[in-house]
Amino acid sequence: MADDDLVFKALADPTRRMLLDALFERDGQTQSELEGVVTARVEMTRFGVAKHLRLLEEAGLVVIRKEGRSKHHFLNAVPIRAIHDRWIGKYTAARAAALLDLKRALEEEP
Repeated sequence: MADDDLVFKALADPTRRMLLDALFERDGQTQSELEGVVTARVEMTRFGVAKHLRLLEEAGLVVIRKEGRSKHHFLNAVPIRAIHDRWIGKYTAARAAALLDLKRALEEEP
């Protein structure tokens, strides 16, 4: 599977996006810490969380560093930026920004 396909597949799942958001908020969490984030919102086993983390790692969105017996997970946003540059940047960056500004303005109105 191509790199872009792996990234799109990884980002397609809400649980994996939740894990990425958790790492964005606090990078370097262990699997146990990330399990707490996930299980607070959805019912999932330890093995389910591990499977999601493995897919994120295969897509290059998460990098793991071992420290003793612990494995710490770190967000790697480079693949997301590469997709942005390829699919949004060259086609519609200005238009997408204008539409996003309009959306924000409309949502702020009472």
